[in-house]
Amino acid sequence: MTDNHDWYDRGAGPMPAPDTTAVLPPVDGAPEPPPGGGRAARRRQASRTGSPIIAPGMQPALVTAALALLLAGGALLGRPALAAAGVVLQAVTAAGWFRLNGMWPARQGIVLAFLAGVTAEAAVLVDGVDNAPAVIIGTLGVWLLLVLVLQLRHRGSPEERLSSLTATSASTLITILATGFLATTADPRGTDAVVTALIAVAVATLARAIPLPGVVSVLVALAAATGSGIALGQLETSDAALVALAAGVCALIGLRVASYDFPSRFVHFTAGVALPLTAAAPAVYVMARALLG
Repeated sequence: MTDNHDWYDRGAGPMPAPDTTAVLPPVDGAPEPPPGGGRAARRRQASRTGSPIIAPGMQPALVTAALALLLAGGALLGRPALAAAGVVLQAVTAAGWFRLNGMWPARQGIVLAFLAGVTAEAAVLVDGVDNAPAVIIGTLGVWLLLVLVLQLRHRGSPEERLSSLTATSASTLITILATGFLATTADPRGTDAVVTALIAVAVATLARAIPLPGVVSVLVALAAATGSGIALGQLETSDAALVALAAGVCALIGLRVASYDFPSRFVHFTAGVALPLTAAAPAVYVMARALLG
């Protein structure tokens, strides 16, 4: 990776002017930087804020809102349309999770996790939402077994094999859990819960991207998510408030995960877009079953 690409990937803004100053000799006892990598390392260090937590910001939030609206529109059009929109969410989730874990390129793992999500979506769509939990768990079990078998072919060190196994298993699990939106649409009330939750995620993500003090930002995002659920009017007021609040909490958790460890623009526009929605999917299913029966 060249310096230019590395600088862009870290999301540090415009490329600075080339460093034309003389390179100082290393201090006695200090390790020398790797050939060609010292300048890039200094640039990355200069771009960091001192904290490993860097929020995705407004642009990924807008993409998240657009994807949430796509899913909500699919839910209103019917289960096949929701499943098609869910496949888009699963693709972004699989790619983002691997990059968030510092594993790139990881084409085989990304494809494996994505196909697991697509298989779960198709199985729920064909077998029916009434058996969704059993279908999702069965799909997850089969795919985790496949992940273990494929990891036996890994020729890296034990640490590399463990990292690969952990990332692939986690990505497969999270991608399959995105099927929770489709699994919730067993009846019209479940569809209403899905739409309410998706709008709440969009609103919470946008509100969180507004530059406000930390605690204030969280409170504003949760209040906005809850208010959007009530204002939407898809459910009874109390049910709408609870579903929207739960979705808002999950959205903030997803944003926090996608903000960890100096993420790049790629992470912000994949994991930062998908995780707020993916995290809300199983929560919406549980809330809908508990509140709506």
